[in-house]
Amino acid sequence: MGEAYRVDAMISAKAIAARIEALAREIERAFAGTDKLVVVGLLRGSFVFIADLVRELDLPVEVDFLEASSYGDCTTSSREVRILKDLRGEIGGRDVLVVEDIVDTGHTLAAVMKLLQGREPRRLETIALLDKPSRREVDIRATWTGFEIPDEFVVGYGIDYAQRNRNLPYIGKVVFAD
Repeated sequence: MGEAYRVDAMISAKAIAARIEALAREIERAFAGTDKLVVVGLLRGSFVFIADLVRELDLPVEVDFLEASSYGDCTTSSREVRILKDLRGEIGGRDVLVVEDIVDTGHTLAAVMKLLQGREPRRLETIALLDKPSRREVDIRATWTGFEIPDEFVVGYGIDYAQRNRNLPYIGKVVFAD
């Protein structure tokens, strides 16, 4: 990764926080009465989003993580989804919310949903902070979406480029030097 680039702000930390608060209210209504919501973060990109989201939820929650990858250190999907870390807990008969950082081609989310549906949760829903519908190759949409974005390579708020820029408090567009 020797390419020179800069990051231009796209979605502010304040806008992200406001949207997460609104999404949390929708999720609370949708899962009202659940004994416990299993919130499954897809690593690594969702770790900041899931932390902020669960703190906003006024529901009993259990947090678990699954690591799936179709990118590696590249800027484009390989379309081959690999499960690198599986859930620790059982989800059979339980209410589950899968938290994804970004839905791009849709391959990762589709593979994860197929895997988790096979474990027979009572209810399985999804939330994505970002959605790039113009890049979709698989017919899948998250139940809830934070922001729809154009076909730009983005970083920040947990999302990286070759393990850099995850710590930015906002979403930024990567602009490569000519």
